[in-house]
Amino acid sequence: MIEGLAFIFSLVLTYYIAKIMKKAGIVGKDVHKPYEAYVAEMGGISLVFSIALFGAVVESSQQILLIFLLMGLVGVIDDLTNLPQSHKVLLSALATLPLLMCFRREYIIIGPLKLQAPFIVPVIFWLYTIGSANLVNMLAGFNGLEVGTSAIIFFFLYLLSGDKLALVAFFASLGFLVWNRYPARVFPGDTGTLSLGALMAMIAIDNGLEFPLAIMLFPHAIDFLLKMRVKFKGKKMGGARLREDGTLSPPPYLSFLGLIMRMKRVREWELVLYVWIIEVLLGFIALNLSA
Repeated sequence: MIEGLAFIFSLVLTYYIAKIMKKAGIVGKDVHKPYEAYVAEMGGISLVFSIALFGAVVESSQQILLIFLLMGLVGVIDDLTNLPQSHKVLLSALATLPLLMCFRREYIIIGPLKLQAPFIVPVIFWLYTIGSANLVNMLAGFNGLEVGTSAIIFFFLYLLSGDKLALVAFFASLGFLVWNRYPARVFPGDTGTLSLGALMAMIAIDNGLEFPLAIMLFPHAIDFLLKMRVKFKGKKMGGARLREDGTLSPPPYLSFLGLIMRMKRVREWELVLYVWIIEVLLGFIALNLSA
């Protein structure tokens, strides 16, 4: 019941946020369209609001919700100022600093193994959350990609743990996705991606699912490693371009999405669908390994 309300609330609030952002001129160009399109930015505010509100209703951890809100604030600052990647990571680190006190577990779970590492584990969980937030933030740029993959991950986290906050995040993401899917009417911005990435990490850690989440973030990690080769200067080098037949030509540097474009000619919605399918398969792998 509460989860269904989260969907409806997110659906309505996203429409409202998109409308006022567009009216205020806070828009971004949707570059992968054959026509000129400007889409409302910072729609992730509705995700942060919806998940925090209904997360509190299902009595989720106050510390997790606080850090989630702080990460949303970092995203707002980034959306408004276009922070350098290093500054984004630093602010993410500050926003997640309370994690050093929140999670008292002295071991890390990797499959059937429990690796004991007292005093070091909180730092590892802190870095894990920062990494998750920025990985979700980096695998982006196409209609429905970031929120769609996040929704899939939250769904599998719920199946693995029964965590109600994961289910709230799943339904809120679906409500947002109605307006964010191809052709998008709103973008999540870093407000949405950073906060969702941090939230999935905290839910995973809270339920001992850091290894299954790492499996589901495999595409994001591959994308990160490939972009390291160009020192994360891909935007300056230029991104994917639209061919005359409506398919995407890959960017001049390697990335996870670029690899798919190099293997097969795809339209934007097809590219996103392939990534969703990959994410679902990884979710089932995570389920099987955790059985």
